[in-house]
Amino acid sequence: MNNKVFDIFAQICKVPRPSKHEEQISQWLQSFAAQNGIEYVADEAMNVIMRVPATPGYEDHEGVILQAHMDMVAEKNGDVQHDFLTDPIETYVDGEWLKAKGTTLGGDDGIGISMALAAITDKDLPHPAIECLFTVDEETGLTGAMKLQDGMLQGKRLINLDSEDDGQIFIGCAGGIDTLAKMHYKSQITNDKSQIAIRLSVTGLLGGHSGDDINKGRANANQLIVWFLARIWPQTQIQLASINGGNLRNAIAREAEAVIAIPMNYKEQIRIEWNHFVAQMEGVFGEIEKDMRLDLETTDMPDTCIPADKAYRLIMALCECPHGMIAMSKEMPGLVETSTNLASIKMYDGYIEVNTSQRSSIEASKHHLKWAVEQALSMACDEVTHGDGYPGWAPNPHSPLLEVVKKAYIDLYKSEPQVLAIHAGLECGLFLEKYPYLDMVSIGPQMYGVHSPQERLSIPSTDRCYAWLCQIIKSL
Repeated sequence: MNNKVFDIFAQICKVPRPSKHEEQISQWLQSFAAQNGIEYVADEAMNVIMRVPATPGYEDHEGVILQAHMDMVAEKNGDVQHDFLTDPIETYVDGEWLKAKGTTLGGDDGIGISMALAAITDKDLPHPAIECLFTVDEETGLTGAMKLQDGMLQGKRLINLDSEDDGQIFIGCAGGIDTLAKMHYKSQITNDKSQIAIRLSVTGLLGGHSGDDINKGRANANQLIVWFLARIWPQTQIQLASINGGNLRNAIAREAEAVIAIPMNYKEQIRIEWNHFVAQMEGVFGEIEKDMRLDLETTDMPDTCIPADKAYRLIMALCECPHGMIAMSKEMPGLVETSTNLASIKMYDGYIEVNTSQRSSIEASKHHLKWAVEQALSMACDEVTHGDGYPGWAPNPHSPLLEVVKKAYIDLYKSEPQVLAIHAGLECGLFLEKYPYLDMVSIGPQMYGVHSPQERLSIPSTDRCYAWLCQIIKSL
């Protein structure tokens, strides 16, 4: 284990840094730079740029930018008490893996920051001039990359440290756009004494990254709840009291629940239908979702419900809303080209909010999918809006930096690294808009389950990746 990298990561895990709340980690980075005598600047967005001059003999070599993002996805299991705004991430070692106790680990992208900081404070590492760019809010809006001002960066080569696959070099990524829909309603009082209330819940799903994991056949908890409600709606006099599922636009929904009120005489029929549904879902997802739980239980009668016509249109709209992989790339075999994620369904006072996220490496396909989602959700929702979106990063297989990075890997490990594009969103596309001359690659250590509490970081892979990064820097 490279103690320096993991020591820095341990310090980062003590600093709260959920997306949109990077004040503390931005200040921590500035303090780190000051304590180590490193020149730094923080912009209005709270991005931090550090600059380290070349070591003797490297003064005439072209510099390099090391880039990672500060924020982390704040996901936890439902039974875990954790406040991401105040509590440190509790980590532990399980064999060769670093994990967190019931929450996301934040290896995405805390480990990228850690490797960059370890490199620029290594007195024995010869290097050209290095800039470190640490951005805010990558996970929920790419805000830091969008607000990065022209002229802030001096280098022409950039190594993004936000990938999650050992021995792979990424040279392209998907663009994306979010869609937010709202259905407003006036609650109705539930006062029928002949009714009972039932809670339907889905827990224990793998979830995961809505880009990297979207083609792995995992279940979406929102879909499972909606599928069952659509299945029984025509046969029973359901009243929908509440529905909630998922959390973040870039995470596949792991948990969801709904509370319904039904006439007492439908209770047994609902239970039988639920048992059939559970058996069918186990048949569809059982090989992948080993810990999937689908539970039905009676609960206290809610005071209010959603008007029946609005609730029915919502369930049908959610059934029509696409989710999952839509198309595979024709240019790069094995790469998902287009996908969408039915990310969250949240109930508030007087309205229900549905959040989806579309990705594609084809700009036109991204927008066509956005419109398809809008059409589906408009069946029930009176307000549908789209985010600004972000561009993809077109691959450049003839990149000079790519050749240096490949050679460094071969020199170290005597094998060829894979060169790929990724279906997840990276900040590189936005950097190119402001700095079109940048030559970029993305690398990182092996991680699984990112954006979920199952996130784990390979310790030996991190050691290999850091050694690779140092070899690249020395070779530039």
